[in-house]
Amino acid sequence: MSRVLIIGCGGVASVAISKCCQVPEVFSEIMIASRTKSKCDALAEKLRPTTKTVIETAKVDADKVEELIALIGAYKPDLVMNIALPYQDLTIMDACLATGVNYMDTANYEPEDTDDPAWRAIYEKRCREKGFSAYFDYSWQWAYRERFERAGLTALLGCGFDPGVTQAYCAYAKKHEFDTIDTIDILDCNGGDHGYAFATNFNPEVNLREVSAPGSYWENGHWVEIPAMSIKREYNFDQVGQKDMYLLHHEEIESLAENIPEVKRIRFFMTFGQSYLTHMRCLENVGMLSTTPVMFEGHEIVPIKFLKALLPDPASLGPRTHGKTNIGCIFTGKKDGQDKTYYIYNVCDHQACYKEVGSQAISYTTGVPAMCGALMLLTGKWTAKGVHTVEEFDPDPFLDALDRYGLPRSESHDPVLVD
Repeated sequence: MSRVLIIGCGGVASVAISKCCQVPEVFSEIMIASRTKSKCDALAEKLRPTTKTVIETAKVDADKVEELIALIGAYKPDLVMNIALPYQDLTIMDACLATGVNYMDTANYEPEDTDDPAWRAIYEKRCREKGFSAYFDYSWQWAYRERFERAGLTALLGCGFDPGVTQAYCAYAKKHEFDTIDTIDILDCNGGDHGYAFATNFNPEVNLREVSAPGSYWENGHWVEIPAMSIKREYNFDQVGQKDMYLLHHEEIESLAENIPEVKRIRFFMTFGQSYLTHMRCLENVGMLSTTPVMFEGHEIVPIKFLKALLPDPASLGPRTHGKTNIGCIFTGKKDGQDKTYYIYNVCDHQACYKEVGSQAISYTTGVPAMCGALMLLTGKWTAKGVHTVEEFDPDPFLDALDRYGLPRSESHDPVLVD
């Protein structure tokens, strides 16, 4: 019996909330809070007839620590699930420390204003020292490690699919399949078709910033950075087919390199169609992906925010998206002195997700792991204090929960490797 505050009410949060309501014996009470209370109210009204979970709603500005502290202090949850934007990770972590409550999120911190001089100075120093230039990294949240440990609290970072489940797959491979892991390739394939000429499957600001950034991978103890979309491979994905995929920077590479230090190389690939890439390059070339404000007819606007207003809401893609996703990890390494390969992955059907919770598979594959991660914390399966990523915990109960609640694993012991 637990009380949980869930911050956010977008596509991913709606899935996580719906799945929490399927486990009322653990999530006995939840509060949904966001800037737009009417969205929270609408979701609560939809779910109340289907669950024994007691649902409340509230309005909160997650950029304001004082508002968060007041809400957490009044509701007194056992856990705060941050399923808002990664821009708000730090303010919510601050509020959890102030109120003595455990914390979790689905993506690591990145700033909304990348032109802020104070942030930029720290960012440029990190670029020089670490060797990659993506705007998102774990350093801001890892800086909270000692404070959460001293407070006897747990902060679980990046408990979506990638990051999140992919890290649990790595921990599982290390625990059960290998004595030592040499290489990890994380493959994220979306074989879905929503029928639009161009749309993003999650928040456009975050998605387009991530995709347009230089790619990077971990090799022999250091970062290798490459121009965006400059490394392309093809792969034949189970139940999806042959797809083009491109090497990107992704946050779980950073934590995996720290927590599985014997790994010689870690790469992340994501599939994209040519239409998506053509649209993205055009938008980037004309400045529409910029976060720097510009004046337009006497008003200051941020180009990428204006673009977000023009694009379809990712939460609206569910009824029109068909096809499947396939996300997983391919490993090479050694077991009992012998070379070994292993592939663990999940296949998720867009229309099956929509039928169950009214969402496309991209939101589903992030929202379900968020619920399962909360389940691990609330039931005492994961108890380490401090700030941690998913691969630092026992993967077995987490993967068992994913199998049960909608994201079952598949395995291959003789996979085709990525060259």
